[in-house]
Amino acid sequence: MKHRILAVALAVLTVSGCGLIGDDAETGPKGKAQNVNMQQAGNRAEKILDDTLAAIQPRVETQRGPSGDPICTDFKNDSTGTGQVIRRRHVMTVISAERRGSFMGVVERYWKKEGYEITTVRPSKERPAIFARTSEGFEVTVKIGDKGQAFFSVSSPCVTESEVTEPPRKTLDPNSPEAKGLPYIKSPFWSAETPVPSPSTNGG
Repeated sequence: MKHRILAVALAVLTVSGCGLIGDDAETGPKGKAQNVNMQQAGNRAEKILDDTLAAIQPRVETQRGPSGDPICTDFKNDSTGTGQVIRRRHVMTVISAERRGSFMGVVERYWKKEGYEITTVRPSKERPAIFARTSEGFEVTVKIGDKGQAFFSVSSPCVTESEVTEPPRKTLDPNSPEAKGLPYIKSPFWSAETPVPSPSTNGG
């Protein structure tokens, strides 16, 4: 999918040879990435999601949610442009009410290990949520919704507008649980209707 193109901005980026976020890109005040375009921000958002999901063991099944490339209207905090990228993943594995706290704990510990700032935690048994921010200014969220489905999203800070492509989304049968946004995969671990055993229970 092609989006807005700012030829002048792209020319400047080509001359400057800026790299990917977290690699060759410069960082400004508060660690926010500078000289980053929407394609690079989208790549970074995908990596944040991939790495977060890889940290969840046993693994869960996911599908790509609807993305977004809105005009950025948040010009505070040293914003660098007027483009923004949003990427999402929907977990199709059922996360039982008894295992949601453990699931969220795994995610929160990983984000803290990566140096993300945890900005808000919603401590609900049925619909918990965690909101965090990376050092580059990406807003990262995980929420548990109806019927135990987890939703991940990553929103970039304001970056330079550019053409954007993204990985293709799976074509779904409109009558399938996936198309209706419902988790349908049962996991012996994450879907179990008992709390995660404590280490002492397992003799650890």
